[in-house]
Amino acid sequence: MSRHFEAAPGLCESRDPATEGFVFNQTMLRIKNPEATLDFYTRVLGMTLVKKLDFPQMKFSLFFLAAIDSHALGDWSQDPVERTHQTFGRPAMLELTHNWGTEDDADFSYHNGNDEPKGFGHIGFAVPDLEAACARFEELGVSFVKRPQDGKMHNIAFIRDPDGYWIELFTPAGMA
Repeated sequence: MSRHFEAAPGLCESRDPATEGFVFNQTMLRIKNPEATLDFYTRVLGMTLVKKLDFPQMKFSLFFLAAIDSHALGDWSQDPVERTHQTFGRPAMLELTHNWGTEDDADFSYHNGNDEPKGFGHIGFAVPDLEAACARFEELGVSFVKRPQDGKMHNIAFIRDPDGYWIELFTPAGMA
């Protein structure tokens, strides 16, 4: 029996036992202006900042955000050391990296991965109701790449964050 649920060329059938316990923890995006980007991810997408790390000698900061429902906030420690352990052991974190000073340069921007040359594509959020989420994003003035009614795939939408990164939105039940 295969350890994979689907077939594709290049899959390794035997899992090295040394990889047991590995957790996909984070995706990192570089950001220009933490104030604008943190507002977007915490207000518009409801994420929670669980850890901030500053590196003054190297002039950058890291912001670790998670999608945590209100009822689960109590599961997080108030102790900074324990919360650091929780941060780096949790699956699916968003790490935002700010190199100090970029916010002061009007001409500075990061490549979003979708303009040429293409590379990185997007991050994704499952939402309970795609239509309701998109209506809220419209009201908030969020920039859309694709609305559900656009194109052939009516079960997804794409919005942009303040740095131009794409965020896919979908309702899990609509992805059959």
